[in-house]
Amino acid sequence: MIHYIIRRLLYALPLLIGVNILTFVLFFVVNSPDDMARMQLGQKHVTQQAVDNWKKQRGYDLPLLWNEAGQGLETVTQTVFYQKSVGLFWFDFGISDSDKRNIGADIKQRMWPSLAVALPSLVLGLIVNITVALMMVLFRNSYLEFSGVVLCVILMSISSLFYIIGGQFLFGKLLRLVPISGYDGGFNAIKFVVLPVLIGVVSGIGSGARWYRTLFLEEVEKDYVRTARAKGLSETQTLFRHVVKNAMIPILTGVVVVLPLLFMGSLIMESFFSIPGLGSYTIDAISSQDFAIVRSMVFLGSVLYIFGLLLTDISYTLVDPRVRLS
Repeated sequence: MIHYIIRRLLYALPLLIGVNILTFVLFFVVNSPDDMARMQLGQKHVTQQAVDNWKKQRGYDLPLLWNEAGQGLETVTQTVFYQKSVGLFWFDFGISDSDKRNIGADIKQRMWPSLAVALPSLVLGLIVNITVALMMVLFRNSYLEFSGVVLCVILMSISSLFYIIGGQFLFGKLLRLVPISGYDGGFNAIKFVVLPVLIGVVSGIGSGARWYRTLFLEEVEKDYVRTARAKGLSETQTLFRHVVKNAMIPILTGVVVVLPLLFMGSLIMESFFSIPGLGSYTIDAISSQDFAIVRSMVFLGSVLYIFGLLLTDISYTLVDPRVRLS
């Protein structure tokens, strides 16, 4: 197991290097520091001196990859690539372009509101979706299953913005049960995250329950299920003892896709509810054209996704003894 984890981490290193280089090319070659300065300062009536001052204040006046004027290691270290990209590997995100705030400190502060919304949404969403899917499979070929499928299709067809705006109007403005927007620390945060979590769960029932239903229907037609029924197990016992367990690998694979969102936050949800998480942090950075923050969030998302894949592979051995990591 240890050798497998070390090997996967070594495999992840070239991927992260590739993501870092690609991000650097997109942000500094395709979109040059001069272009970044003009976007920040305004496209019209911007002098070259103002552009040069903006670049110098933020360290973008250095050569991109090779500093011919430097001596020794300075030819490499006194470059934009080393100053802005290499530090990402040890999570030194630097400072933002717009207000010169420490990006690492902002991420540590904003990850908790994102987790407060994303983690309950993920856990409750899994429970609700799997439960609904099991009910449809348990009563398959009946009006209950047909009604469930129709309801899932309807829920899938509705935009997530409708759930957000409708939920804010119904529960926040009309019934006044929860605040429409905002956030507070500690236990006071519960009243601010209840509605976003509820909307996140409800809006995901359609696609989630249908997908899990497909997985379970595929399993109930297999020979081991027929054998379990022949031994006298009830349909409920067969579903919970065998079908759910054998469907855990695709379920875990689906969970890892949304794992980075636990830290990265939901862009739309946090923006509409004014939750100071990483999702709204990214949206604000894009709006203000703060490329340092956007670049950091892209790299952080890649790290979290690769880490999630590693956790998924390890979890396979816990739910399926046929899988061996060597």
